[in-house]
Amino acid sequence: MSETHHRAALIDGKSIAADMRAEIAKEAGELTEQGWPPLLVSVSVGDQAASDLYVRNQKKHAESAGVAFEARDYPENTSLEQLIGILQGLNHDPRVNGIIIQRPLPEHIPVKALQKAVHPLKDVEGMHPASIGNIVYNDLALGPCTAVAAVEILKTLPMEMEGLNVTVIGHSEIVGKPIAFLMMGLGATVTVCHHMTRSVAMHSRAADAVFVAVGKAGLVTGDMIKPGAAVIDIGINRVEGKTVGDVDFDSVAEVAGWLTPVPGGVGPVTVATLMKNAVLATRMQMEHYRESYTKTDF
Repeated sequence: MSETHHRAALIDGKSIAADMRAEIAKEAGELTEQGWPPLLVSVSVGDQAASDLYVRNQKKHAESAGVAFEARDYPENTSLEQLIGILQGLNHDPRVNGIIIQRPLPEHIPVKALQKAVHPLKDVEGMHPASIGNIVYNDLALGPCTAVAAVEILKTLPMEMEGLNVTVIGHSEIVGKPIAFLMMGLGATVTVCHHMTRSVAMHSRAADAVFVAVGKAGLVTGDMIKPGAAVIDIGINRVEGKTVGDVDFDSVAEVAGWLTPVPGGVGPVTVATLMKNAVLATRMQMEHYRESYTKTDF
């Protein structure tokens, strides 16, 4: 390797998120002046220890972006019927603009059933089947936060999205597949790899940008990356008490042009995207209400 290659530039997710939050706070302020202060309600069921840190983090970020945040906890033995009733109540409450369902949920509660029960206009996580489906039409009202955040990060780099060769490693419904559709919508040529792909390295080495979302520490190594490529690491893994991504950081940093650290990369931008969705949802609801109430002829 020649002496001229520098280590990958680290992409600072925290500063991207801070810029987004400033923008969101301005928007939230305007909505509040118009009588629509954005309010998020978080729903947790059962043991809160696992999601407690997330909830506190979301609350802190919401408040710094001018979005009110209310956490509601329900006991482990709450039935699916009761929870759907609770969500329908939140759907009908005009003060509530966004609903977040915290995971993990108790075994007897299927997450999909709850995601379907949230009204698409209040689906700030972008998890409702209608929200996921709209991505296929390049209609990005409320997209799934992690996927949108990963793509937003790539858009901050000095790269031409049209015709860009992109490899997505991992094809989950809420991250890998939506990223592929979002990138296609921007004009990129996209390859999606997963556990049945014969040679992931063959695809990733040809890519100008690689997204990794598998949940396997150290999965992507430097020899799998084209020199100068952008690598967006979405994995979150706990290894020996440390939080790491899916990328073997040291070897990839030697080859890549840009790399997101874990933590401090995609994570903060994901939370900021949730707040962006909250103000977007509030605005959409405000307009929806106005339209449905101005049609009557007195």
